[in-house]
Amino acid sequence: MARESESGLPIEPVYGPDALAGWEAAEKLGEPGSYPFTRGVYPTMYTGRPWTMRQYAGFGTAVESNARYKQLIANGTMGLSVAFDLPTQMGHDSDAPIAHGEVGKVGVAIDSVDDMRVLFDGIPLDKVSTSMTINAPAALLLLLYQLVAEEQGVPADKLTGTIQNDVLKEYIARGTYIFPPKPSLRLIADIFQYCKAEIPKWNTISISGYHMAEAGASPAQEIAFTLADGIEYVRTAVAAGMDVDDFAPRLSFFFVARTTILEEVAKFRAARRIWARVMREEFGAKNPKSWMLRFHTQTAGVQLTAQQPEVNLVRVAVQGLAAVLGGTQSLHTNSFDEAIALPTDKSARLALRTQQVLAYETDVTATVDPFAGSYVIERMTDEVEALALELMGKVEELGGAVNAIERGFQKNEIERSAYRIAQETDSGERVVVGVNRFTLDEEEPYEPLRVDPAIEAQQAERLAKLRAERDQAAVDAALAELKKAAEGTENVLYPMKDALKARATVGEVCNALREVWGTYVPTDAF
Repeated sequence: MARESESGLPIEPVYGPDALAGWEAAEKLGEPGSYPFTRGVYPTMYTGRPWTMRQYAGFGTAVESNARYKQLIANGTMGLSVAFDLPTQMGHDSDAPIAHGEVGKVGVAIDSVDDMRVLFDGIPLDKVSTSMTINAPAALLLLLYQLVAEEQGVPADKLTGTIQNDVLKEYIARGTYIFPPKPSLRLIADIFQYCKAEIPKWNTISISGYHMAEAGASPAQEIAFTLADGIEYVRTAVAAGMDVDDFAPRLSFFFVARTTILEEVAKFRAARRIWARVMREEFGAKNPKSWMLRFHTQTAGVQLTAQQPEVNLVRVAVQGLAAVLGGTQSLHTNSFDEAIALPTDKSARLALRTQQVLAYETDVTATVDPFAGSYVIERMTDEVEALALELMGKVEELGGAVNAIERGFQKNEIERSAYRIAQETDSGERVVVGVNRFTLDEEEPYEPLRVDPAIEAQQAERLAKLRAERDQAAVDAALAELKKAAEGTENVLYPMKDALKARATVGEVCNALREVWGTYVPTDAF
């Protein structure tokens, strides 16, 4: 029976040399570490060292998350990845009425520099690489991190890590936006400029397709809409007067890894090839590092099931293998119990052990680009690339990513894909082990990790203490300077840092910007 890929492309039962027609040109495939980077961004890939093993973690209070980070580091994690709670992601303090019931639930609550100090207590920030999944208020969290590093005596030019800082995908698929697109893009350009001058080793943005995939995007949609967002960010920075080679080497991407190994490998190869061509030909980048699409991968949480959760261990191993074979630079493997609740210590450790088995017990790290020359992989790479370019062309016809977002184009396309997946699952055409095939009459009991609801009151007490102790006049003056900068053209990160150093809260800083820039209200669908 004929099968289709996740992007709706046919998968043939057998591929032969005829499948390679059209890609024989040496420039199209190239060598690892060379343009167009189809075979990977580095010449040696994992033969020299494995990918960075990150584990995404954060819940409850900064104290609890700090303890989890120290456990992960002790177990061999190479880089930290911080999850923030919903109020922090939306720029609200924990004691704001809108935050009620969400404090510490899906990540750690960070209200001020006091919380950030506790979060990284005892963790040397010049020795770890830290990724922070934060978007609309990304500048604030980065500056809080820098302030804590300065307290540790670590200079900013020694800091390494990434802020997600990808607000365009929030309008498309996730919803944790604050400001309208234009001031949001201005803020991102300010971050690019600030980091070039102050934190040069920091990855200033992680342009994300992961959340689009979790919302139902196909692999081709995932890379098409992500790369279209990337093009918008580059155009914004260039329009702000920056040279493309001054910031492009610090751009990074964030993709999903599904259980469909072959198409995922093809997707990563296609994405690298498209981005290299765009950066060299459209933007005229001269530095080869500007052509590289470097990316972090997270295994597909949307594919995990609450039914028979231990089966998720197998799914995550397969997904992680897809990411490694696709040439990821860093990887987070989900815990098997994440479809139920926050991961326990044991399940988080097992997720990390999954990566360690792939790195040290398999032979996939023994050679660069194991799938190079595979008839099926090269054919699927061409097909995914062609479909992605078609979608990117439609975004361009609408005037670019922002205009397409305002028309609801990407969101509508993703929703169609999600509906197709739901239909296939409901009909049984798409097999989900333990859900519509191979089910149990009765599920075994499982005790998940729960967040203490008292955390909200504890954070409110910390905020009350902070406001009583700080120099309120200094906070007010700093916030006034921030609003003045937001009204003009000055880089807002410098007065923002002053306000945070004076112990202004995340909510107060975001509210000051809301007064100037307003908030985003989504439009009707395309």
